[in-house]
Amino acid sequence: MASIYKSFTSNDITTVRDMLHEAVPLTGTIVSGTYNDGNIKVYSHDMFESVFDYPYLSSSANHIFDLTNGYSNNSALSGATTAYNESKKINVYNEMAQILAGFDETGAVREFDRDGDLTGGDKIQDAFFVNFARLLTKDEIKKQSFTLQVLTGSMVTSSMDVLTISDYGALTSYKTNSPAGEYGILYTGSAAAENSGVGLIYYQAGIAVLTASIFDGDNLTSARGATGYNIGPNMANDATVSDNYDNVSQLFVSGSISGSADAFRNRLYNISFNNTIEINSTIYFARANNNEFNYSSNPTYLSSSTIVVKDDPQELPRSFVTSVGLYSADNELLANAKLSEPLEKNPTDEFVLRVRLDY
Repeated sequence: MASIYKSFTSNDITTVRDMLHEAVPLTGTIVSGTYNDGNIKVYSHDMFESVFDYPYLSSSANHIFDLTNGYSNNSALSGATTAYNESKKINVYNEMAQILAGFDETGAVREFDRDGDLTGGDKIQDAFFVNFARLLTKDEIKKQSFTLQVLTGSMVTSSMDVLTISDYGALTSYKTNSPAGEYGILYTGSAAAENSGVGLIYYQAGIAVLTASIFDGDNLTSARGATGYNIGPNMANDATVSDNYDNVSQLFVSGSISGSADAFRNRLYNISFNNTIEINSTIYFARANNNEFNYSSNPTYLSSSTIVVKDDPQELPRSFVTSVGLYSADNELLANAKLSEPLEKNPTDEFVLRVRLDY
């Protein structure tokens, strides 16, 4: 414990912030049932399903993301006579919209805006939601790094195409008018053409919103067929499956939420993004001037009133610095930084020790 303390001045303390990024690849083989759906958790409430990287009953399984879908009360799908669990689907949409889009000046829930300006234009009223686990996104998803690929086209003829969706140009064109933080527009082409967005990616919330219209004209099923693709998205039409749908609108209206989630999950080809880890640091410059810290408070420093480390009584006093202690205003030790090796200190030299605290 120190017996002599030195206070830091404002010039001795500075703060910095670093951004670290990890590449996160999610292949379709994982999410489409590599483990015979043992890594897909379906709930009795039928509000969403969870995807794990390993059978979810295993202690080594990690939660990857949740899948759900829904539509607005203003959607053309609302009020259909063949609707199944319509109230749940509308509730899911409204819940996600409240969190991510907020409310307008009348107190009504905003619908997801295709171009993000909230002033009008096309809305995303029928949507799939991909809610990524914080384990993957960390503090946020890095802008202009998100790419999602899905299979579109006919399953009957197996003529399926890979549709690439990404937040092109988001580094300079991201939006900030969401209560959930910053978000970007998802496009299907390399150019961010006006009104061509097919979804939204909320960077801090770690949630992707995709319009169901990306599957317009596709035949969809909520169960995988027996003659599926071994690359993962194996949704070939199977006559033995009773819940096939001619289009995504039928699936949204008449299918269950978990059934729609299965259909979307089995169309996933690849997801990739870079996450962001924000490290805040405070750096302390511990300055030892020539006339400071030349003696030690260690009781073994003296023997019979003689400094042990001095060979000759006429030599200058010296000490060996092994650590730096950071103390509170009332001299309570808060942190202790160890040096890699002892540094000799005497009245003929001085030095600065840089102490960094990350949090």
